[in-house]
Amino acid sequence: MSSAILQISDLTLSYTTFGRKLRALQGVSLSVGEGEAVGLVGESGSGKSTVARVALGLTQGVAHIEAGCIRIGGRNVTHLSEDAWAGLRGHPIAIVFQDPLSYLNPIMRVNRQIAESVERHTPELAVAPRVRELLERVRLSASCAASYPHELSGGMRQRVLLAIAIACRPKLLIADEPTTALDVTTQAEILALLEELRVGLNMALLLISHDLGLVASACERIYVMYAGRTIEWGPTARVFGAPAHPYSEGLLRAAQTDRDRDGRFVTIGGNPPDLTHIGVGCAFAPRCGYAMAPCTEAMPEPIALAQSHDHMVRCWRYGQGSLLMPAGGMAERP
Repeated sequence: MSSAILQISDLTLSYTTFGRKLRALQGVSLSVGEGEAVGLVGESGSGKSTVARVALGLTQGVAHIEAGCIRIGGRNVTHLSEDAWAGLRGHPIAIVFQDPLSYLNPIMRVNRQIAESVERHTPELAVAPRVRELLERVRLSASCAASYPHELSGGMRQRVLLAIAIACRPKLLIADEPTTALDVTTQAEILALLEELRVGLNMALLLISHDLGLVASACERIYVMYAGRTIEWGPTARVFGAPAHPYSEGLLRAAQTDRDRDGRFVTIGGNPPDLTHIGVGCAFAPRCGYAMAPCTEAMPEPIALAQSHDHMVRCWRYGQGSLLMPAGGMAERP
């Protein structure tokens, strides 16, 4: 995507913990174009938040990029220094994390924390009026400005983080589980606010979530991750309407609260893989009811589905865009 703000290509990244290498990302590819909303979904531990952090250089010094490339606005930033990364954070890419209480300074008032972002990224503007404008943008009353983070509700704290982020005038906002631990009503309000900000500020959005319904209502395209890989991606309506990868199919069935023949909720059988012992094949093969010999021997390259050149999948069930007959159905927990 030539106009991509963020483009990650075949990225492999690993951590070393207790003397063991943990490969958190394996050949991940992802792009976000100007003004578009893109979703990133998968189980906990699939690598979603690592993608967010590597896009902002936040894994510097704690992880090693083994292969691949990160481009921001067409510029290769894969191996930038910490000082160079500091010049990119906030603008053109900003991030909102899932636990605002952990990221807001507990001993600073809200207005001062927003003001810091204004002073750093738009020093030519008068600070106080800009802070008031940002509070209005995120639908917070002026009375919140003098509050400390612990005096605000979870939804209000998340709006403060949004105000700090958009003060940087980002071209892309990464929202990492922005509705976690919020009630349903507040979730809907935050989601509506994100869409309003995206359109009003002509800003792209990368929405990271385990909530498929949330992503379906907010994003034009979607990427599905499993065990550090992007395994399926394409237009949201196509991926959710006709999931190609067995893992995507399982996620949707679980989210729709389907029941098995015994009347129990459908789940994806087995356990998530140990990232310190990932084999050469498809990491989902031990949990997959469609698994066949090639699945344990090599990871397939992305394949475009015959009916849609922009719907891609990594699965041996597909060859040259034609569906092979499955060996069985989705695995269900006994």
